[in-house]
Amino acid sequence: MSAAPVDRALLISVIARLLAGCRHVAVGVSSPVQGAGALLARELSGGTMRLTVLGSRRNNFFTSGGMETFDLAAQGRIDAFFLSGGQIDGRGNVNLVGTGDYPDTQVRWSGSFGSSYMYFLVPRVILFREEHSRRVMVPKVDFVSAPGMSDAGVYRRGGPHALLTGIALFMFDAARGRFRLASVHAGHTVEEVRDRTGFEFDMADDVGVTAPADPHHLALLKGKVRQEVGETYPKFARDLAGAL
Repeated sequence: MSAAPVDRALLISVIARLLAGCRHVAVGVSSPVQGAGALLARELSGGTMRLTVLGSRRNNFFTSGGMETFDLAAQGRIDAFFLSGGQIDGRGNVNLVGTGDYPDTQVRWSGSFGSSYMYFLVPRVILFREEHSRRVMVPKVDFVSAPGMSDAGVYRRGGPHALLTGIALFMFDAARGRFRLASVHAGHTVEEVRDRTGFEFDMADDVGVTAPADPHHLALLKGKVRQEVGETYPKFARDLAGAL
């Protein structure tokens, strides 16, 4: 297994690119990398993109947090959101409950909260997890907190758009109900991705390297974006400064 460290500047830059063209992006709690990526995307949009970061005072226009987030999602006024999970499978299913047969789960996690609700209603859901291992990227999740696909006839606006990890970027093919390996981060290989992924995925004959953060992205990360994300995640901002 490669010992290459996670390049968070790269992850933030990739997230910003995935959010291009969005009108309103919402970021949940305990999401510093996703929040920094959304802040970078807002800067790259010239400030036209609206951003809501739950847990922030400066970048949160809500007075009741999750309730208002859900309300806007139901109205079709949130274009992108982020989900993660203790387990993620090749159909885009997410498990936030725990491992083992429910309700006798061997390990318990935080719980599903509104993950399924947002997954159904937000058009561009980006799955994010830095750890890329077979204990996370599984053939089938033990519990479906939020389904990646729905049966025919089920009304659904949202679903998985991409899966970003510490070693690779996948895009989701809704027609096939599978992920496609889009690129591998520098310092990692396709063989490593295969070895560390528990589910099957599609890929081109020649998978490229994920584009690095360009100088403009890095300048924004060192300056305004780091300052903005530091209001909610001060330690993350300090660590990011050291990494840059």
